[in-house]
Amino acid sequence: MANNVLELRGKRFVQAARNVTGGGASMNSKKIVTTKEILRLQNKIEQIRNFWLQESRPFTGVLISVHYNKIVAKSNRIKGLLKGKKSDLAVVGAKFNDTKTKHIITYYVSDNDLEKSIKSLQNVIGILNNNFNGQLNKTVFDDYKKMNSLSFNNTIMSKSIFKQIIADISYIEDFEIELASQQSQESIITLYDTKIETKALLKKLGIDILSGRIIDAQTIFLNESELELLFEKAPYLVSMATTDLSELSPSDFNHVESQSRMFIPDPTIEPTIGVIDTLFDSHVYFNKWVDYHEMINRNYLRDSNDSRHGTAVSSIIVDGPRLNPWLEDNCGRFKVRHFGVAAGKNFSSFTIIKRIKEIVKSNRDIKVWNISLGSNQEINDNFISAEAAVLDQIQYQYDVIFVIAGTNKPNEKINRIGSPADSINSMVVNSVTKDGLSTRYARRGIALSFFAKPDVSYYGGSKERYIRVCEPLGEANVAGTSFAAPWISRKLSYLIDILGLNREIAKALIIDAAKGWNDKPTPEEISLYGHGTVPIKIEDIIKSGDEEIKFLVTDISEKWNTYNYSFPIPLQDDKYPYIARATMCYFPVCNRTQGVDYTNTELNIHFGRIKNDGKINDIKGDKQNQEDDLSTEKYYLLEGEARLNFRKWDNVKYVAEKLKNRMIPKKAYKMSKNWGMEIKTNNRLDSKDGSGLRFGVVVTIKEINGVNRIDEFVKNCYLNGWIVNELDIQVKQDINKKLNEDIDFQ
Repeated sequence: MANNVLELRGKRFVQAARNVTGGGASMNSKKIVTTKEILRLQNKIEQIRNFWLQESRPFTGVLISVHYNKIVAKSNRIKGLLKGKKSDLAVVGAKFNDTKTKHIITYYVSDNDLEKSIKSLQNVIGILNNNFNGQLNKTVFDDYKKMNSLSFNNTIMSKSIFKQIIADISYIEDFEIELASQQSQESIITLYDTKIETKALLKKLGIDILSGRIIDAQTIFLNESELELLFEKAPYLVSMATTDLSELSPSDFNHVESQSRMFIPDPTIEPTIGVIDTLFDSHVYFNKWVDYHEMINRNYLRDSNDSRHGTAVSSIIVDGPRLNPWLEDNCGRFKVRHFGVAAGKNFSSFTIIKRIKEIVKSNRDIKVWNISLGSNQEINDNFISAEAAVLDQIQYQYDVIFVIAGTNKPNEKINRIGSPADSINSMVVNSVTKDGLSTRYARRGIALSFFAKPDVSYYGGSKERYIRVCEPLGEANVAGTSFAAPWISRKLSYLIDILGLNREIAKALIIDAAKGWNDKPTPEEISLYGHGTVPIKIEDIIKSGDEEIKFLVTDISEKWNTYNYSFPIPLQDDKYPYIARATMCYFPVCNRTQGVDYTNTELNIHFGRIKNDGKINDIKGDKQNQEDDLSTEKYYLLEGEARLNFRKWDNVKYVAEKLKNRMIPKKAYKMSKNWGMEIKTNNRLDSKDGSGLRFGVVVTIKEINGVNRIDEFVKNCYLNGWIVNELDIQVKQDINKKLNEDIDFQ
């Protein structure tokens, strides 16, 4: 027996702005700021100022990189030096050092900003010498009485500015000018934002490019001679560079057999999945199920190899379970709108990026897109690939989701995933064998040293059991991540197009089903499997065990705290005999020019019992985003710890209690017998980025004694004003059929 997953609707989340007291400058407790250290930093800024004064630069400001001494939270970045409180708006790039333990953040400021910073450091040195014997630690810094008793000459510097600059210095290790490494092949280049239109900026350097070679405001395609000129004249302008030439990730095995004559009924009301791949051969048995659009140069001489990969991928989406009965997912068949954007093994990333934008914009009826193309080159630790960034932007802008193959190893030297498998908003799929083990061709994540890519794994074929597909010359046994991804596209389309769920909930359901109760996978497991291997049958995704209650909630974040305190978890003897987990997904706006600080918005989930003080007893023990004084140690959490333990800035959140051999019921508090959920919103750049951002949450409550309490939960929900909708497969399929029937008006 199994319980259906429940959709809870009808009770909107409440929106509340943040009400914070205190805060202010906070000094690094592990540093003592000395006049000697300040003088060293002052000299470094003076060197950088002199470099720019002597440089014939094609822009008016200066680029300066701040090497921080740790991974810094936004609140600990520069707020007194450079542009003061507006410094965050001057950030044009961010990366980690080689050991991934420190931030290097690049700012674009004016010459005057540097002069002011030098003068400010000189003034701070004088104040330190006169009042603190040339040094200051956090104990004295936080001593309100001592600091308040000091007499400051406000014409030189205010006390608040002095404290902020001391705080800044306590987090700064060095100042530098970053110079990019020379690129030798035609490449996709991203320039730092110097407030000059890219085409005009390049023209000042003697590089005249067509508008058609511009991907976005800062990203362009340059050939070898243009690259040589750029790196000769202005290597400091280059923020990121990747070679343009991509090569189709190889299949691990391919053995073609003659095609037996197969019959397939004509398509009717089945959903359509978009496929962006190599060409498609319209002579195959399922050709009526594929609406094919060829998007390469008509003068290109084609052969059967150009359509093998694309045809095979589409065959899985249309008829995968019949070709592979062991992978029967009970999702049925799907129609395909196939766009052939590449031929042969080599293709231009730049060209495909341009075409994907046009394709999605012109086909807004399609919600799920499959991309099984990928680069043989490894992703970069410090920035998202140009291809992935475009996909992330499309997904933020349009209500779609991309499913992307995790790419295969071209040789033993290449281990890390290739673009666009570093797309943060997409569902990236790696491959496992029939026994659920990583395949020998699978490559490893993680993206930006932090994001869990791949997201999930699925069966992509191996020597234990290959995936059977249809190619132009017949049936073939194949293996590769290209043939794992389409199975997840099928599941997502089923959840979105047939069951009517939004993409946030659909993505969360699949990740939740793959992960289960494994709340502490090793870094090795995450890099190969993502959150885990997705169950084969769709029922195992939209049903739960009879001892579990699984429910879905979705809403939109408008303010800092989006909350709902109306989850009526059933009681037994005034206690809760459960453990709980929650999986949340959202699709944030991203900014590639921000480097490792790529996602602009952080949604943080808190879920648990409501305590007598009205606050949530979070199941994960997360102390982030409290409304108390930010300077108190009670809720202070290091940025590195927040990223490691609570996936700060990740757009997939998973919080869970541990399964233990001995589990005891939780007490119920007197104030409220309900559980609550809070979604806290923080933005890196623009406070409006998180406004209107939809999230989807899958919550699982597991009864520790194996008792089925779902009927009581449903009754409690109705009494609390919820509308409860069971995800019943048959009912949903019947509704979908009725909605898609053609009505003949007589």
